[in-house]
Amino acid sequence: MDLETRLELVSRPPAQELVTREETRTLLESERAPVHYIGFEISGLLHVGSLLVSSYKINDLHEAGFNTAVFLADWHSIINNKLGGDWDAILEAAKYYEEAFKFACPGVRIVRGSELYHDNDDYWRDVIRFSKHVTIARATRCMQALGRSESEALDVAQYVYPSMQAVDIKHLGADLAHAGMDQRKAHMLARDTYPKMGWKPPVALHHELLPSLLKPVEGEAGKMDSKMSKSKPDSGVFIHDSPEEIKRKLNKAYCPAQSEGNPVLALARVVCFRNGAVRVERPEKFGGNVEYDNYQKIEADYLSGKLHAADLKAAVTAGLDAAVAPVRKHFEKHAKLLEVYSKTSVTR
Repeated sequence: MDLETRLELVSRPPAQELVTREETRTLLESERAPVHYIGFEISGLLHVGSLLVSSYKINDLHEAGFNTAVFLADWHSIINNKLGGDWDAILEAAKYYEEAFKFACPGVRIVRGSELYHDNDDYWRDVIRFSKHVTIARATRCMQALGRSESEALDVAQYVYPSMQAVDIKHLGADLAHAGMDQRKAHMLARDTYPKMGWKPPVALHHELLPSLLKPVEGEAGKMDSKMSKSKPDSGVFIHDSPEEIKRKLNKAYCPAQSEGNPVLALARVVCFRNGAVRVERPEKFGGNVEYDNYQKIEADYLSGKLHAADLKAAVTAGLDAAVAPVRKHFEKHAKLLEVYSKTSVTR
């Protein structure tokens, strides 16, 4: 595969930002296979954003020649009080996350934080050294990646979190740090601070975040709360949702007459068209069946009124079910891994 094709694989959607393309080119020109990493806190059940969208990009990178790794951040999950801060529950849920990513991303390496940190004095030494370059103000700004606001009272451990996240990249040997756009501040912290440590800054790759299916509401400081969330079941489509549940969620989904902030169009663009054409089935009196081979056409028809919201939702429902079905079926054989979620009422 030629270099330009590999670069396009790295930067194609759902990638939203690559910092920088030229640094990525240099990585791909090396004789050594570059190393990728993406990290996940261990929390609730996975949805199409957390598993499918992430896996699309991981698989692109694998095809482009990267050694890909998923980091299951169990220590970070404790710091951020996921699953109620229950260590045993987090370790059990990590097995579920591992199975999901191994299935969705063939060839990916799975690493747990507890494995990386165990008996690793160098790691903790580097966390302290790195933290010496980080102000409280900047660490606080990075907390937004944890779903925390700047005005929220934080414990001391949470202030260490951004430094740990940045040092993870180094100790995993990663050349490229990958995450959703919500992790951008943490990656920019690493890129700014690594040279002060005498380290080579990682390339930062950020993919698009799927918006919530629910109508946005005003959040703190006037910000819009509109991201899919594991703690809000109706905000997103989960990888275990039945066809009936997917249909129910899409039928009630927010679908304004615009492309920006429209979760149904976002799902069509990011998920459905990733897997091929999107087919709209409707009676002849409403225009008859039509098959769209690219997103631009379906968006144009919807915005012009040629495609009704109900027909768009039905087509996206079918596309989502087709994308989710293989993972859902896989976990029918691994249902025991989900038992941890029935033992606790905590969903985050």
